[in-house]
Amino acid sequence: MTGSGPAVVAFGGGHGLFASLSALRKVTQRLTAVVTVSDDGGSSGRLRRELGVLPPGDLRMALAALCDDDEWGRTWSRVIQHRFRSRGGLHGHAVGNLLIVALWELLADQEAHSTVAGLDWVARLLKARGRVLPMASVPIDIAAEVQGADPARPHEVTIVRGQVECASTPGKVRGISLIPPDPPACPEAVAAIEDADWVVLGPGSWFTSVLPHLKVPELAGALTATRARRVVALNLAPQPGETDDFSPQTHLEVLQAHAPGLRVDIVLAERTVVDDAPALDKAVRALGGTLVLTDVAATDGSPKHDPERLGQAFAQIFSSRDLVDGNPGDCR
Repeated sequence: MTGSGPAVVAFGGGHGLFASLSALRKVTQRLTAVVTVSDDGGSSGRLRRELGVLPPGDLRMALAALCDDDEWGRTWSRVIQHRFRSRGGLHGHAVGNLLIVALWELLADQEAHSTVAGLDWVARLLKARGRVLPMASVPIDIAAEVQGADPARPHEVTIVRGQVECASTPGKVRGISLIPPDPPACPEAVAAIEDADWVVLGPGSWFTSVLPHLKVPELAGALTATRARRVVALNLAPQPGETDDFSPQTHLEVLQAHAPGLRVDIVLAERTVVDDAPALDKAVRALGGTLVLTDVAATDGSPKHDPERLGQAFAQIFSSRDLVDGNPGDCR
């Protein structure tokens, strides 16, 4: 991908990836999103079950995040995010989901890689500031090891299958695996990692949006071997049903357990939500990285990242020699 700025690959799905892409598109024109394909609920789940396609919802949200701030970008972002309201079969379907799947069907007989080609066509229509790719070439399911899914048996560990079930389980998620266990990675995603200057993991739903990338063997291998610097952007708050009572350092410990060979260069966290900075710094150093504490949260008090603040933090990280060399960071 041509343009100015570093080559950046961002991983995730849903609202977390939307936040990071909204920030990163302000920093670089060489941006690629690698998106989870495990959604089994709502419009995406219905299209997946009926047509056998990749769930398009997280891909759609990533494309919307890459729309520019001008009239064209704002309009098309709203169009593809719009959901129909009816009493019939169209109720709840997002326009962008239908558009993406229509292109996949139309291109199936013309393109060897119709999935990627269809996403590229939508990106051109939206004049998106970057490229969106699926993390795998086939739909996947998430299987989570959950302790206490049955409140009557708080110590029992059971397997919960499906992204929606994993995200809403009343128990504590201990780890995840993928079904199929070794899904083929999207080749263009692997190539993007190999050519990247920076890769960004998070923020987002830890077990259902961030960690699944590390369970795809080709992606995990590329992330471990890449010459790119690796940034982990932490969430602003635990997610009910997935990471209840997780501290920032617990997120990193779980990350390390799922990808033991992965080295991290920078961990970015909101300074106001870190209660134990020494403990977090220790967890960051265990991954080989440097902790950066700064203000990236929205100023209205909601647990959301502010695109301008997050973009400024990424810009400083990408340009700071001290941080790249492993010196402590405190972006102000």
